[in-house]
This record gives sequence, C-alpha cells and structure tokens, in this order.
Amino acid sequence: MSMPRGGGGPISDAVDKPQNTKATLMKLMKYLKAQRWFFGLAILLSISANALQLIGPYLTGQIIDYIRIGNFELTWPKIQQVLLLMVIFYAFSAAMLYALQVLMIYISQRIVVSMRKDLFEKFTSLPVSYFDRHQVGDMLSRMSYDIDTINTSMSSDVVQLFGSIITVVGAFGMMAFISPLLLLIFIITIPASIFTTRYLAKKTRPLFRIRSRKLGDLNGFVEETISGQKTVKAYSQQDKMIEEFKAKNLDASEAYYKADYYGSMTGPAISLINNISMALISLFGSLLYLFKYITLGNISSFLLYSRKFSGPINEAANIVAELQSTLAASERVFRVLESENETEDLVTQLYPKTDTGEVIFENVNFSYVKDIPVIKDLNLHVKPGSVVAIVGQTGAGKTTMINLLMRFYDVDSGRILIDGVDIHTTKRKDLREQFAMVLQDSWLFYGSIYENISYGHPEATLEDVIRIAKEVNIHHFIERLSLGYDTIITDDGINISKGQKQLITIGRAMLQDRKMIILDEATSNVDTRTEMKIQKAMRKLMQGKTCFVIAHRLSTIKNADVILVVNDGNIVEKGTHDTLMEEKGFYYQMFMSQFE
Repeated sequence: MSMPRGGGGPISDAVDKPQNTKATLMKLMKYLKAQRWFFGLAILLSISANALQLIGPYLTGQIIDYIRIGNFELTWPKIQQVLLLMVIFYAFSAAMLYALQVLMIYISQRIVVSMRKDLFEKFTSLPVSYFDRHQVGDMLSRMSYDIDTINTSMSSDVVQLFGSIITVVGAFGMMAFISPLLLLIFIITIPASIFTTRYLAKKTRPLFRIRSRKLGDLNGFVEETISGQKTVKAYSQQDKMIEEFKAKNLDASEAYYKADYYGSMTGPAISLINNISMALISLFGSLLYLFKYITLGNISSFLLYSRKFSGPINEAANIVAELQSTLAASERVFRVLESENETEDLVTQLYPKTDTGEVIFENVNFSYVKDIPVIKDLNLHVKPGSVVAIVGQTGAGKTTMINLLMRFYDVDSGRILIDGVDIHTTKRKDLREQFAMVLQDSWLFYGSIYENISYGHPEATLEDVIRIAKEVNIHHFIERLSLGYDTIITDDGINISKGQKQLITIGRAMLQDRKMIILDEATSNVDTRTEMKIQKAMRKLMQGKTCFVIAHRLSTIKNADVILVVNDGNIVEKGTHDTLMEEKGFYYQMFMSQFE
C-alpha cells in the first residue's frame, strides 16, 4: 500500500457500487433544467419534424390507391398534389432536424461547460486526504473521458431518443387508424422487444461501469509513469513498466470489448423481432386484402408505419446500450461531486495583523487510519518569531504536524492554538493565509517567472519580485535568460533545473507578507553553497516571524532557535543544536550518522 507523506492512510480507488439509475438521471436533469428553454425548443422541433415525417407513409398509400384505380388522366393531378405535399413536408422536416441537431450540440456544450466547472471547483474544495487516496490520472479521466461521454450522449443520443419516442407513438396511432386488426400482431412483438431491451440493459450496465473504472486505472498509471520517467530510466525499469502497461491496457481493452460486445447484442436482437413482425404483417395483411378488409395502399402505408415503428425501437435499443456508458460515466462524475468538502466549523475571523505567531499544541492525538496513531499526546509551545526545526526518521510524524497545523487534516483529540485562537474555530482559508509554505516537491505552472514568483500575491510589482529574487540569489540567473522575468516556464519547469525551480518557489513564499513560514525540505534540491546563501537570506527575511523547518539534512538547521526531535509521534528531545549534541542522545546519533 502507498502511504501519503507523513504516514497517511492507504491509497485506494473508489469502489464502483451499483447506483440507482433513476437517481443518476435526476442529477443529470438538474443540468438540463438550467437549459430548459432551449430544451423545450428542442422538444418542439423534434415533435414537429417527426410529425411531418409521419405524414409521408399515409400519402404514399394514397398514391398507390390512386394508381390502382387505373384512370391515369383523372388521378394524375391528385398524384401530383400528393407528391408536392410529400416534398414540402419532408423538406420542412429535414430543416427542423438540422436546426434540432445544432441546438442540441449547443445545449450539450453548455451542460458540459457547467459540469466541468462544477467538477473543477469540487477538486479545489476537496480535502487533501481525498487526493492522498485517489490517483491523479483517474481524476483526470473523470474530467475528460467521462464528461466527453456525457457530452456525446447529450448531443446525439438524447435527440434520437426523443425522436424515436415521438415516431413510435405517432406510427402506432396511424397504424391503429389504418387497421386495428393488424395492430394485434404487436401484442406479441412489443413485449418481446421491451423484455429483451431491459434484460440486456441490466446485463450491460455493470460492464460499462467497469469499463470507465479500468480506463481511469490506465490513465492513472500512464500519468504516474510519464511524470517519473527519469526514475524509470535511472533504475532501468522500462521493460517492467511496459509489461505493467500491457497488463493494464489489456484489462481496459477487455473491459471495453465486454461492454461493447454485450451492448451490441441489443440492436440485432430487436432487429430480429422487428423482422418477424414485418413478416407477420405481410402475411395477415394479404389475407385481409383478399377479404377486402383493407386496401393495397393501406397495406403499404401500414408496412411503412411498421418500419417507422420498429426502426426507432431498434435505434432506441442501441441508444439504451450507449446510455449505459453515459450513466456509468455520470455516476463517476457525481461520485466526486457528492464527496464531502473540507468542512468549516465556525466562521470567526482569524488574527489581527499585529500578532506575531505563537503556536501551541495541547494534548494532540491523530491517526490517518483508525487505531494506528501517528501523533500521540503531543504538547508544544512555539514562541513568536522563533525558528523551529523538526527532525526525525521517516514516518516519525514530522510532516503530519504541519498537516495538522494547516488543517489539511483535523486532530482526533486535543487542540492547536495560534495567538491564543483555537484553529478549529476558524475558517481554513483564514488560517492558511497566515502561512507561507515551501514544499519539497516544487510546483510551478505554465507562465512567466514573474507570474510564478508573484503567485498568491497578484498586486506585487516587478520591483518587489526582483528584490525577492536578489534575496534568494536567483536574480542573476533570471537576467541571463533571453526574456528575463518574462521567460515562460513550461511543463512544471522542465526548462530549468530542479534547484532553480526550488529557488523560485522559495522566492514565492518569501514575497508573501505572512507571519508564519513552513519549509518542508525546502532546500533539498539545491547545492550546499547555494543552500548557505539561501539560509542567510531566509534568516533576514524571516526576522520576527515564526518559522517551521522540516529537514533531513541536519547541517541546515544548526542555527534554529529550537530543534524538535520527533520519534514515533512523540517529541523525544528538544533544544538547540549545541545542547542536543552535548546530550548525545537521539539527535546526536542522527547527526553523526550523516557524516559516518
């Protein structure tokens, strides 16, 4: 099992539990409701277009009966009139169907834009623990593949489904008008079609859900592999990763095949039933014609209406199969949208700006997984303006302390106070605005160096950015670039070194006028000489501010005001570098082991 940094809980994929189809459709209807006027116009166009098409078969029967009379000179003008009406009706119907298709594309795009917006906003509102448990690739799959599947269904399948319903109802009514006796054939074929469609839909629905999940797994693996290419190549694991990709690719392909294979059975099965229906209509229609219960033209019209009746049923069966994929995709999207956000307890405004950042941990206990404690009865008092270094072995609970301080996770018991205020009585946003933070994994976005340094401080001027860049010793490097501070950083800073990336993120944090600063292995990607310059600049910039430094390289925190040695969730030693070295305890052993 993979664990979040700091000893978190296991990463697990969301389990695909069967969902209520009606509930999923109702959730989709909420998005359709926002476009109700456009959707109402679409329904009107669909009804009108299909109604005009339904007149055609009846007019065709009239032409056949006019020809059968035999007096061509008498019937030709009437035939011409009927033909002209057919051309007019079909032309208007085609124009309306075109307008309907364009309108539905517009509606579907508006729905997709709204859904993507909701999903992206949801991702920004979810707690950090959610991202510890889910693959990035799977979340991207929901944003892209799943919503694209919904878009395709909304833009085409919904139109066809509405058209099919109107055509089926209209054709049924016309057949009842022409010959109620022949209509009795459908007493057998309609229930058979309904039973077949429902049976196959029930079988295929879980398969489409599995298909979406397998694709999410594949995307997650690809995203992880591509982002870690240097590590893959450094350890010569290309062949292993290729084999794992083949296995996941095969799983996704098999899931696709099974879903599409069983989904494709619906259309042929309904087509068989409809062809049997046509044969029965031809047989009994001929008998009724011999006994003069029906005209030849009416038989022709009835057959054409039966085709219009059965054709949409066949199409609807295929659409229903496709809708299984849409419903599975919708369930995955709504599962994210219905996940719990970071909850806010009270709405007290946090801290006057005159405060300097006193931090107190009182009897704090915490565990990522129930009954597996990470922090146990932690008590700590950090004085304002002091530099606190937190050291310890991997999994000792160093980063967990920061996670609790920033309320990425909430304590199980006890409390944390900043300037005498319990952080659980405040908004997380207000709390986090008190901190500037630099992580070991530096994050840069596509944009200029100026935009990356001023991120989170949009009112910063170029002079402010240059001042900070000089403090962290990257001004000369930036000036040597062809566009200077306007140089675009691409692909998370692939065009600059890791050390330069980290220096930019440190500069970003230094630019924020925050009373508390968190540095989580912030200097791990820079050389020793650069690190010494950064330490000197940071001491100057952090004067009067409370600073938390997590470090594995113990030589970097010798000048900290206080060093906390964490082991198994407890502070086992506390003091300055010199006092801890004199004690020759846990810290002494850790420090000396780095030079052995």
